[in-house]
Amino acid sequence: MEDSRQALTQRLRRVEGQLRGVQRMIGEGQECEAVAHQLAAARRALDRAFFEMMACAVSEEVGRHVAMNEDLEMGVREMSRILSKYA
Repeated sequence: MEDSRQALTQRLRRVEGQLRGVQRMIGEGQECEAVAHQLAAARRALDRAFFEMMACAVSEEVGRHVAMNEDLEMGVREMSRILSKYA
């Protein structure tokens, strides 16, 4: 669980850096398409963070009702990966 928190925090820090970069690009008057490309990358990173959090929420809720085993936890992670990939 702690590893997941650290990974999520690192992902959000990278997004924060991406957004600062976008602000800098806008301030420098860079082309709209280049800015849009960076915004899309930041949005994808935020989407991944969101789905990781949703997987955590699903795990916690399932864990309240049944004992979590490794297979069930892996299934939740796989569901999160698929959602993140195709969302």
